[in-house]
Amino acid sequence: MAKQLITVTINNKLTELYVDPRESLADMLRNDLKLTSVKHGCDVGECGACTVVIDGENFDSCIYLAIWADGKSITTVEGLASLEGELADIQQAFVDDGAIQCGFCTPGFIMSTLPLLNVEEDLSREEIKKQVSGNFCRCTGYTNIINAIEHTREKIKNDRDSDK
Repeated sequence: MAKQLITVTINNKLTELYVDPRESLADMLRNDLKLTSVKHGCDVGECGACTVVIDGENFDSCIYLAIWADGKSITTVEGLASLEGELADIQQAFVDDGAIQCGFCTPGFIMSTLPLLNVEEDLSREEIKKQVSGNFCRCTGYTNIINAIEHTREKIKNDRDSDK
């Protein structure tokens, strides 16, 4: 099958590339663009290791065709750090709170938390758990992951309050 040209913004960089219409977005990101934060876990959209944000919404990139990304904006973990290499607040919280062990699931968890970070109303631990329930970790037991999300939400809230 002939490859097709797509234009996509990835981590704020406009990119044109040819993709096989049968290729998953995860394969395109990992193999063609070397964005290795996108992990292959289950390859059926169950584990969350390949989670990316497309036009502000979370998707499992293993079951999202690359060709569907034409004209869209995609963010991976590589796009969260500043240009100077400073980690985003959520990334730093995962480090500080020990929310990583082997690290395989970490990028997917981080991407899954992004919609929660700017929700202004208080969220219970159960509500946070529900948001990340599509992500699996075999190492940490989830407590430190939820702590990191809570700490990041608290930091963002405090930053927002200090700006008023």
